[in-house]
Amino acid sequence: MGKGGILVAAVACAGLLAGCETTRNMFTDRSQIVETPSACAAKRFEIYFADGEARLTEPARQAIGLTATQLQGCRINSVKVLGLADARGGAQANQSLSERRATAVAEALAAAGWPSPAFEVGAAGDDGAVNAQGVREPLRRRTEVLVDAAPN
Repeated sequence: MGKGGILVAAVACAGLLAGCETTRNMFTDRSQIVETPSACAAKRFEIYFADGEARLTEPARQAIGLTATQLQGCRINSVKVLGLADARGGAQANQSLSERRATAVAEALAAAGWPSPAFEVGAAGDDGAVNAQGVREPLRRRTEVLVDAAPN
């Protein structure tokens, strides 16, 4: 190999090594290449109740407290609370039960410091509790909570 070939090989190797050096110093930790998701984002969670009850259980209170803690410092744009009931009992009784469940959850969220004007509370009663084949949907004894949160 002549002097020209050696020179070209040396320049190519130097370029490759310089590229490696640049890449090695470009990122010093994971946060520079991977964005940490914001805690201030939309969340959905469910709160379950005992059969025929609208009173919050201790695990339900803990779930509400945990979510409130996760969203602390976030702007809460809206909170939708939908109460549900299973198909056991009459439609009117199930509607009333699901309304009481939704209200209990909304009150607990407000007590945790969430802005109550942001709440939209609804109840579906036993609508949708039985599928087309006549089979009851299990675990409809709940509320579904949808939170629209964003960074301040």
